[in-house]
Amino acid sequence: MIEPRQLFAKAVARALPLLRRARPSRAPAPIVPSQNVAGSALILVIAIMTFLSCLTLGAVTLVRDTASAWQTQIAREATIQIKPADDFDMEAALESARDIAASLPGVRAATIVDRGATQRLLEPWLGAGFDLDELPVPRLVIVTIDPAAPPDFIALRAALAETVPRAILDDHRTWVDRLVAMANTTVTIGASVLALMLAATVLAIVFATRGAMAGNGDIIEVLHFVGAEARFIAREFRHHFLITGMKGAAAGGLAAAAVFVAFSWWSSRNLATPQADQATALFGNFAIGAAGYLGVALVVLVVGALTAATSHLTVVSYLGDIDTTRRDG
Repeated sequence: MIEPRQLFAKAVARALPLLRRARPSRAPAPIVPSQNVAGSALILVIAIMTFLSCLTLGAVTLVRDTASAWQTQIAREATIQIKPADDFDMEAALESARDIAASLPGVRAATIVDRGATQRLLEPWLGAGFDLDELPVPRLVIVTIDPAAPPDFIALRAALAETVPRAILDDHRTWVDRLVAMANTTVTIGASVLALMLAATVLAIVFATRGAMAGNGDIIEVLHFVGAEARFIAREFRHHFLITGMKGAAAGGLAAAAVFVAFSWWSSRNLATPQADQATALFGNFAIGAAGYLGVALVVLVVGALTAATSHLTVVSYLGDIDTTRRDG
């Protein structure tokens, strides 16, 4: 049976190369092994967490940019709808509504959607060959407005109500408000998911640091008791876990960037297909832009910094517990 004195002697023998670290002629032995199973598993965990975090950030950027584009497009147009009725001159009402809208400051153009265009809009739902006059379908006037100086919609509504009572002005404000609310909700959810992933990464680093310290506890205690400062020991762990974190974060970030590049390439190669047209209408061309890739790089740096800082604080806390236990004893 090995006596405690022999265990202490072995720990001192293992710790001596570390105490001589200040001498450049000696090759110091690291406190934390550079390659082990736990380190490889931690790199994989950090890579997965970084990959998911970057995907979340990219998806939020994609939805936000798409919603902003929708908002801009909707804000540039308004629609005048005129409902049909018996003994109602639709063409004259359309021309009157167009002239009224075009006369207002802030309106760039007013265009009547003709019968052919209206029929083409309804063909996907009603099929070809139907008679437009037999259906109570409203006719439209598209009003192109100046986003920098929009017209007075209240005055436009009043003028339309006086001249064309069956006309209804839709300035798309409801749709714009819904898009803004959707974008804000998506950003909030994405930020919450990103925070949870980073918190899970921090917990994994804490457990990995605790495990590495438990495996080398005898060396750490000897170093600490013979005068090694907590900053020296914490620096060794911080350096090790910084490298580990940057390896995993870089792998996860590159994988996420590859996914976005692949989706963007697929979208550009399939522009003429119905599936790509629907996806492009919803999410654009799947390109997150320079800001999105900059965000991916920022996530990689944040994960690496979190890894180093978490391991440092864990080591300092562990050594503080040792000092407290020693004073109490």
